[in-house]
Amino acid sequence: MKLDSLSLDAARRRDGIKWARAASGVIPAWVADMDFPVPEAVTEAIARRAATDLGYPAWLEEPTAGPLAEAFAERMEARYGWRADPAHVRSYTDLNQALQVLLHVMTDPGDAVALHVPAYDPFLTTITAMNRRLVPMPLTADGRFEVPGEPVRVLLLVNPQNPSGRSFTREELEAVAAYADRHGTLVISDEIHADLTYAPARHIPFATILPERTVTLTSASKAFNMGGLHCSVAHIGAKDARDALGRQPAHIYGAPSVLGVEATVAAWRHGDAWLEEVLTILDRNRRRIAERLPSVGYRMPEATYLAWLDFGVPGAAHFLEREARVKLNPGPNYGGGDTFARLNFATSAAILEEILSRIAAALM
Repeated sequence: MKLDSLSLDAARRRDGIKWARAASGVIPAWVADMDFPVPEAVTEAIARRAATDLGYPAWLEEPTAGPLAEAFAERMEARYGWRADPAHVRSYTDLNQALQVLLHVMTDPGDAVALHVPAYDPFLTTITAMNRRLVPMPLTADGRFEVPGEPVRVLLLVNPQNPSGRSFTREELEAVAAYADRHGTLVISDEIHADLTYAPARHIPFATILPERTVTLTSASKAFNMGGLHCSVAHIGAKDARDALGRQPAHIYGAPSVLGVEATVAAWRHGDAWLEEVLTILDRNRRRIAERLPSVGYRMPEATYLAWLDFGVPGAAHFLEREARVKLNPGPNYGGGDTFARLNFATSAAILEEILSRIAAALM
């Protein structure tokens, strides 16, 4: 199957959450899954593992992340020039789990956690559910943000940013580093969308700027479309975080499955040709939104496959689901305005064209 060939009829037969939760006649452009088949290297790795041995893996008792650690370190150096230490890598099922573990061992109820908003909604709910105090860093209209005006225990950096699609500049990251160094702040840097950055923007791992105060979280799940496999890594550059995690029982937080590990290693080592094709499609799609919806507030994303759109209509997402039969994520979910909605444009040209035609007609 060609990556860009999916028809609307074929897409409706998909049974993941993105399509299964859309009402009859509604096109989903909400949850962050892509409508593309995964790389052949991934499916081959899963099939090979299933045909060989699905018992306990040889790396089960390793203190860090088994084969993930080396694959992660290789990719960071090859793609970003960052020599990450494999010995500092731990594995988790997903980034939400990793964040919750880190907040559990590194903060106490009531501690301040800074996060730029609008923000990935599970991070907002995590901070609230764990009784940490959110210190928002609002994004400006041009996608900039300022560091907090008070000391915080943790600064949660999402770079590239979800939902705005910003890829932060070195100047912005250096300002965060100066703040964190001044206040002894731990920076937890979610870089899960890093591989989905469009030239001329360039992803800069925060750990290359302030390694001793940084924990980097990432996964192959977004760039290679395999969120259901539940596999992520955390590079624990900050020694106090490594020490805190080292005091925890070995298996208290679980671990990703052998299939998730096999798929991630295969994607990172053998999936880049597929990824380049996907980036070409996504680049075209992000530009097509601007062409088809010129009256909508839209700052073209520098990374991700997510468009943060201001429709100027109260209850925008609900309005569009009702009038355009297109399902987007509401802006308030991310701490944003009610006229905003997030649109996932990781789909075929035919499906995106239908989405944009429906939205344009509803806004007339």
